[in-house]
Amino acid sequence: MLAGCTPWPEEFAARYRQKGYWLGITLPEMVERTAARFPDKTALVYGDRRLTYTELVRAVDSLACGFVQHGLKPLDRVVLHLPNSADFVIVFLGLIKAGVIPVMALPAHRHGEIGHFIAHAQAVAYLIPDRTKDFDYRAMAAELAPASPSLRKVFVLGEPGAGQIDLRAMLAAKVEAAQAATILAPLRPPASEVALMLLSGGTTGMPKLIPRTHDDYVYNCRASAAAYNLDDKTVYLAVLLLAHNYTLIAPGFLGMMAVGGTTVIASNMTAEHAFALIERERVTMAALVPPLAMAWLAACDANRHNLSSLQFATCGAARLSPEMRAEFEARIGCTYIEEFGTGEGFLCQTPRNAALEVRMNGSGKPISEADEVRIVDENDHDVAEGERGEILARGPYTIRGYYNAPAINASSFTADGFYRMGDMARLKDGTIYVEGRKKDLINRGGEKISSEEVEDLVRTHPAIANVCVVAMPDDYYGEKACAFVILKPGERLAFSDLVAFMESTRIARFKFPERLEVVESFPMSPVGKILRHELRKTIAARLAEEKATTVGR
Repeated sequence: MLAGCTPWPEEFAARYRQKGYWLGITLPEMVERTAARFPDKTALVYGDRRLTYTELVRAVDSLACGFVQHGLKPLDRVVLHLPNSADFVIVFLGLIKAGVIPVMALPAHRHGEIGHFIAHAQAVAYLIPDRTKDFDYRAMAAELAPASPSLRKVFVLGEPGAGQIDLRAMLAAKVEAAQAATILAPLRPPASEVALMLLSGGTTGMPKLIPRTHDDYVYNCRASAAAYNLDDKTVYLAVLLLAHNYTLIAPGFLGMMAVGGTTVIASNMTAEHAFALIERERVTMAALVPPLAMAWLAACDANRHNLSSLQFATCGAARLSPEMRAEFEARIGCTYIEEFGTGEGFLCQTPRNAALEVRMNGSGKPISEADEVRIVDENDHDVAEGERGEILARGPYTIRGYYNAPAINASSFTADGFYRMGDMARLKDGTIYVEGRKKDLINRGGEKISSEEVEDLVRTHPAIANVCVVAMPDDYYGEKACAFVILKPGERLAFSDLVAFMESTRIARFKFPERLEVVESFPMSPVGKILRHELRKTIAARLAEEKATTVGR
């Protein structure tokens, strides 16, 4: 396995192979097996573009050859930073087919995050669009290059800048199947090798890199699809970011490719666009996060599209209230399914035929019979069924360690390989009921924000002596970031000043604090730790008071 990654102990690996969880195939081979079964079936739809499984496999192989010809080698790491499209899927699979490991950046990431990913992964290439709206990715790549000695290539989907490579031309190139096989066959990695790296939500500064192997990711795809009884008749609406683990394998477009289903990729996240695609493509399932679920509800009254093909919709990344789940079912007219999981692996999905009480309140059941789940107290002792504790998970698709992070691994994993999820929950009759987090993480509509990362930046403002960033409740996103700050003597700071300063740091905008509270001191514990829960209570109370005052006018 790639240096810096933690393999499964051989006794576990042997058991997972013997039980058939690990098939010993790569992600591209999984897709190729499906293409052999359903050669003319539509695999991808994006706008007016439609690709059969045969066409997809040919496009992936040709592009993989192009990456090889440009000098990319097996186990090279590259940062993949493309928006949603059919080309995203081809590029993703093409990199993996060439044995290259993509690091899955999100479109909103900017200089700070991308520079960190390139440096930490020692990435040799960066794949970007030319620009989106008013942001030029080519200029950012050019700015990052001098400080990134490992970076040798920049591939641009669009008009390339000076010294950059035209990814559109590579996608248009065709390589004969026999020639592609000759070029690519020697590059096939073992299935136990790392296939891709996801980003952790993280509470310790910049996101950590999550190495996922072919063995565990192929199994994750298959198990997730099986948990919902999906097949080649399933039509999946991918409206969320394709680079997210949720849209990759829960069941995601890779889950569809495990069973021969069709993935319809939305070009934007509006409810009107999604409803039109559901009607046009006869979509049977969709994957949402709470803000999108609420947007769909808000758009119901004006909806003019036929949504009768939609059998169920999953909602993950953050918990939706039971009341909203019931309203979603009633107004959208499909079964609501709650999901709970992590990029590190462990995934819970609510069975489609689960009892109403479970669907309205639960967070799902583990997708694999091989998932080992413990609910523990602060001393790592198992609690009784139904009692609250932290979730620990271990299994054939849950990693044993982050990439090149021994100190973090020591605190994030138990000595016997259980991942400490940091989420608090109860386990009852096999169903997980999530009840919050142990870690200091802000969940803004599914986007995880590390308090420590934002604090490290805010603290560099010349007027600020100290800062504590906590979650504040929000009706739409669930949570937003609130910055409590202590100013230096004689200094003043307006919220607009803080926003302008955050813009200068060039991190993703969703991480910006969305409220500023200037205080003289923080509540402290006897041992000198900031009592974050007291600050969360303070801002929640202020928001409730402001809301009551507004309603009373």
